[in-house]
Amino acid sequence: MSRAIETNAEPSTLKPVIGESSAAAPQRLAGKRVGMVVFSPYPIDPRPRRAVEALRNEGAYIELICEAEGDAPAREKLENLEVTRIPIRHIRGGALSYAYQYFSFISISTAIFAWRLLRRRYQLIYVHNMPDILVLSGLIPKLFGAKMILDQHDPMPELMCTIFNKDEDSFEVRAIKRLEKWSIARANLVITVNEACRRIFSSRSCSNDKVGVVMNSPDENMFQYRAARSYPVRQVGERFRMMYHGSLVDRNGLELAVDALKLLQQGIPEAELRVYGRSTPYLEQVMNKALTLGISDKVHFLGPKRLEDLAGEIEQCDVGVIPNQLNTFTEINTPTRIFEYLALGKPVIAPSTSGVRDYFGPESLVFFKAGDAADLAKQMSYVASHPEEAADIAENGQGVYMEHTWQQERETLVDLVAGLIAR
Repeated sequence: MSRAIETNAEPSTLKPVIGESSAAAPQRLAGKRVGMVVFSPYPIDPRPRRAVEALRNEGAYIELICEAEGDAPAREKLENLEVTRIPIRHIRGGALSYAYQYFSFISISTAIFAWRLLRRRYQLIYVHNMPDILVLSGLIPKLFGAKMILDQHDPMPELMCTIFNKDEDSFEVRAIKRLEKWSIARANLVITVNEACRRIFSSRSCSNDKVGVVMNSPDENMFQYRAARSYPVRQVGERFRMMYHGSLVDRNGLELAVDALKLLQQGIPEAELRVYGRSTPYLEQVMNKALTLGISDKVHFLGPKRLEDLAGEIEQCDVGVIPNQLNTFTEINTPTRIFEYLALGKPVIAPSTSGVRDYFGPESLVFFKAGDAADLAKQMSYVASHPEEAADIAENGQGVYMEHTWQQERETLVDLVAGLIAR
């Protein structure tokens, strides 16, 4: 969920905070010192980036510990923000590889927070998972009075089932569930990304009132609203441009979209698929399949794009496709990409899963049966053949998006943080 578009983002220099609050409005976190820790690069990972900006705009001073990336400086200071980058790379691998990386990162971040306590105490420690046990890094400040938030981007047991093909009753998954419960117990407040995840955490690890929801809505400064009806209506028979952007991994279903595109060629030969993201072995596998199917000229890999540049690419497409496979993780996921397409007035083809249907009905998205290439091709054909109806659906979807803009989700986040500190 939090990591849906992270592979599209390229390192960029830190910029001054864009004022989101009225200059006359009181800053609810003025004078508060917040230690934040995330095992991913900053400012590449969108959710921590938005959280930092939201709290800074309310006057908090943020000391962020994160993963190093490229040639970004080990220490960086801006107004109300100090970034410390730990030179441990987050490399995909087996369970032992992950354990070593997590242990090393947690040990170093714990030492940094403990040393800084000698100067001044923290009012809040804000921990982004994964892993859940990253809360260990904030236990010493918590002993000295700091409140702790655990921001659960993803439920680790479901993700482990999906990535490593584990049964939910396996030893490894049961162990991760115990660590989740232990970690949540250390936090004063849990924040997560949607109602499906809230139900999961409150059913197995804590009470419902301990969990708040702050959705991964796109930043309006990057994805500026454009009405669905502001585009010329595509004429049937004109080039039909579908778009996929995001992490190029099996669970996100690019291969399914290619299979559907092959089926679609019989009725809509003008259809093509544009793909954005960082190249992976999985992408190479899918592109080889497109070649075998004889549609390599219809699948265009256009590489990674910064978040700031994705909006222009979306405006050039006719429909956004979320071709998720059906698995434990995608069943509860509410992809941020849905909101990015809708912000710019584009219809979206999305899987009919609980994480999506909690927010959207059939009048606001074009649903397909997750994991079913034939049904996905059917819905692609519908959008291509019914441009007026597709525009109506996009317009309805924008109504849902307007209920969950980042401005609104930001207010929810600040309210939760300010309320916790006040308690």
